[in-house]
Amino acid sequence: MSRYTGPKVRLSRRLGVAIADLPKHNKSEFTAPGMHGARRGQRLSEYGVRLREKQRMKAHYSVLEKQFRRYMAMAKKAKGNTAITLKQLLETRLDNVVRRLGVVRSVWAARQLVAHGHVKVNGKKVDVASYQVQPNAVITFKEKTHKILRENMESIAGHQVPAWIEFNPAQLEARVVALPVPEQIPFEINANLIIEFYR
Repeated sequence: MSRYTGPKVRLSRRLGVAIADLPKHNKSEFTAPGMHGARRGQRLSEYGVRLREKQRMKAHYSVLEKQFRRYMAMAKKAKGNTAITLKQLLETRLDNVVRRLGVVRSVWAARQLVAHGHVKVNGKKVDVASYQVQPNAVITFKEKTHKILRENMESIAGHQVPAWIEFNPAQLEARVVALPVPEQIPFEINANLIIEFYR
């Protein structure tokens, strides 16, 4: 499976937004990487603004272009608001749901946890990071991972689990109670610009 393996903070600096909930990504002022980074990105065309918004969303959820185009096609075919549907499809990926629980520090760590078979959905092992979690699905973790997950939770104390997920930290069990609405997604993005980009 192809994935981005380069420096992650460089992505945040290039895109001008924190793509992960980590201290090194949450700098108040980012300059673009490279010798002339401070001069870059001061003026963007309309195309550039839409491209950057698309790149930000891709980086936040750590999906590649081919995957992202597939999500766009699914959102366009679905009933309702395309922008909201796109956000919901990406937000309910299994690796992202695990990230939102606060048991790991980043989407990359969540993806590794899923890929190594430590996550169960409705009692069955799921090792596909892009698995779409449906409402009422119950997510649990293998017993042997509980100790390290609790240590992770202590290190990132204060993490807020979004309202569309019920989480029992004592049992390390979560249930998706509904599809997320835009106000419940802790990452500001203008999905309408992304839809315009693909027109």
